[in-house]
Amino acid sequence: MRLNPIVIALALGCGVASADPLSDADREALIERLDSLKAQATERLDARFRAGVGAYQAAIGSDDAALALYLQCVEKVDFIDQKKKESEFREWKRKEDEKLSKDSFKLALRHQLNWLSLTLQAASERADREKMAVAAQGAMDNVLRDIEKLKDQQALLKQGVTATVFAKAYEIGNLKLDKWPLSPIDVSQIYEQVILPQYRNPKGIDKLRENWLRRIQQESIMVEHWGGAQKGGGKREDGRIGMLENSRPPELDRFYSETMPTLQWQMELDLFKAGDQAGAALRMINHIEKNLAHQNSKDWSEQFRAMLVAPLPKPAETKAP
Repeated sequence: MRLNPIVIALALGCGVASADPLSDADREALIERLDSLKAQATERLDARFRAGVGAYQAAIGSDDAALALYLQCVEKVDFIDQKKKESEFREWKRKEDEKLSKDSFKLALRHQLNWLSLTLQAASERADREKMAVAAQGAMDNVLRDIEKLKDQQALLKQGVTATVFAKAYEIGNLKLDKWPLSPIDVSQIYEQVILPQYRNPKGIDKLRENWLRRIQQESIMVEHWGGAQKGGGKREDGRIGMLENSRPPELDRFYSETMPTLQWQMELDLFKAGDQAGAALRMINHIEKNLAHQNSKDWSEQFRAMLVAPLPKPAETKAP
């Protein structure tokens, strides 16, 4: 017996193929339905965001609360969702006890939760980018304030917050953001993507320079504390224990001799393009003269000369915050 193809199509939930064009009424109906579905999806996503932000912010307040939420999320994601026994979770906690009891670990969780909360707020269509920039800078400042206490938690803080067990437990791990770094210690990208753009205009020159200087200072702090070998004593050639001849980490020496001059050049270039042409030009020529031994000095000279012989760009007339 042969089945009617229309019956088969209906049974499979699809229509019968035809060459009929969409009418204007059909297009409007589909667009209306799509808009409704998008609104529903956004509402559901916002509901998950609100639930996540509420839980994260409640846990930020204390070490114990942050650890408690961490354990709840681990149990859900790695044990309950994986159909593992409760005894396996207890055994995991026993093995992880040393890590879980560290004050630095619990403090790092609080900073991670704070950045995840801000990340969810930044993902909202209603996010105020200027306010988010202030909040991002505050969160980063707080991490750097605690940098000595967090010296063994770099790996945790470098982790993208949408990949954390906190995000997975609230089903927001696939969140995608434009121009928002996912780690609270990604200093260069936080400044480049979130903080500096709003000041790249003639009215924002002072703030642009101020924040560039702050960025350079904070990047040096990161290298000083987390760049490699710690400051401290060592065995001298004469056999005595004391400060090494060069107690500064080699990474910090490289930062001052190589990275800092590069950042200073980028700052002046940014200021020049934003409208501080006369002041930045003078500082740029002095910078090249001062750093002739730098590996990039020739490139800087060529770049600067090309800028001077070309018509100077007219700074964008945008509003300063």
